[in-house]
Amino acid sequence: MGSWWGSFFSPANTYRRRLRRYGYILSSYLKGNENVDVVLQMEAETKSLQSLGEVEKMIGYNFKNRSLLNEAFTHPSYRKTCVSYERLEYIGDSVLNLLIAKEQFSKYPNLPPGLLTPLRAANVDTEKLARVAIQHNFHRYIRLGTPVLKKQIEAFISAVPKHPLHSHGLINAPKVLADVVESTVGAVFVDSNYSIDTTWEVASFLMEPIITPEMLEKNPVKKLFEICQKYKLKVRLVDQWSQEGTYKVFVDNQLRGKGMCREKKEIALNRAANDAYKEVFRRISVQNLNQGC
Repeated sequence: MGSWWGSFFSPANTYRRRLRRYGYILSSYLKGNENVDVVLQMEAETKSLQSLGEVEKMIGYNFKNRSLLNEAFTHPSYRKTCVSYERLEYIGDSVLNLLIAKEQFSKYPNLPPGLLTPLRAANVDTEKLARVAIQHNFHRYIRLGTPVLKKQIEAFISAVPKHPLHSHGLINAPKVLADVVESTVGAVFVDSNYSIDTTWEVASFLMEPIITPEMLEKNPVKKLFEICQKYKLKVRLVDQWSQEGTYKVFVDNQLRGKGMCREKKEIALNRAANDAYKEVFRRISVQNLNQGC
């Protein structure tokens, strides 16, 4: 009896009892936190659905299934438990391309495919759709889990005023903004029982101003090579993007343009080509003016 009583209060048994007691307390605490997380998540979902009512007013369409709109504004980085916009973006991308192609095919019966293709591309590229997103304040409703994306969106909003209609590859447009426009179009398409007419009513409003053939401009690189070819000037591109995030353009072995963009190589090239084009055009204009005098 004495040995049993002594063993009950032995250091080893005392340690085990304390471990069980603290384990129970810790388990209860964690369960409490889980319940709090669930409540907070439910509150966030309710608030999100309420705020998306504002989006319905902006786009002029009331959803039968509002969870589709909620999904359309949920980035993959937001929460693993939430369905992201990726599937709606997929179908919205295809539908939007079809709608723009259909509209332009009807509106410009004499325009050949060689001009219809770049016209459609200009109306559905990342920058154009990103502009649509900020024009309608979609960025305020996107559920994001990555702070970096928020900074990219802010930088894009700051850059847009310098290029009122389209920069043609000179500014870095966050893909997330374009994605949300496509996913919204996709959500309307699905919610309207796949109605092309209903979806076009929404899309045509969102996409204004739609770029016309008169508004369409060439890519800066293409413009540079065309003017240099016309005046028999030799162009050389120097790629320093991997080291410095830059491109340099030499025309007849003279540095005429430099562009930088560490995020995207293509934008660095476009900026360098645009600089070079403006400089070449200025020099040719001065030369022609002097010859005219």
